[in-house]
Amino acid sequence: MPESKTPFVPPDFQIPQTLETPEFRLRMLAIHDAVKDYDAVMTSAAHLRQLYPHGSWPAGLTLEQNLIELAWHHHEFQRRSSFAYTVVTPAEDRVLGCVYINPTPKRAHDAVVHSWARESELVGGLEDRLFAAVRDWVAKEWPFKRVAYPGRDLSWEAYQALPE
Repeated sequence: MPESKTPFVPPDFQIPQTLETPEFRLRMLAIHDAVKDYDAVMTSAAHLRQLYPHGSWPAGLTLEQNLIELAWHHHEFQRRSSFAYTVVTPAEDRVLGCVYINPTPKRAHDAVVHSWARESELVGGLEDRLFAAVRDWVAKEWPFKRVAYPGRDLSWEAYQALPE
């Protein structure tokens, strides 16, 4: 993929390292999270297919492939080209989900944010609380003016139809 001539975030922008609540912590998704992340993804596969209806992820995902994907997310974070955060318990003994902050080709937006929570946590409302916390965090701490949350504040169909 060719590099954008416009940086995703300004060079002097201090990337937020964490978002902490009494219930969870967001921090950079890294390769050492592979096993716990894989468990969260694979035990939430049906939910993830509902959240992201335009692909087949995580069908066929192996632990090795997950490690490769996490390494790529880690690399992009370090390059400041996109930002993947793991959502963990405060003790960091369990992955509860993920948050992705990415550039978007959609002219109406300058970033797109996706988040998901472990399927077993849906009944307790964690995904809704995670989304609310992330939305507030992005509005307060990140330099974006127009953020899209497909599948949340607009449908995937409406997001896909936006001009590039």
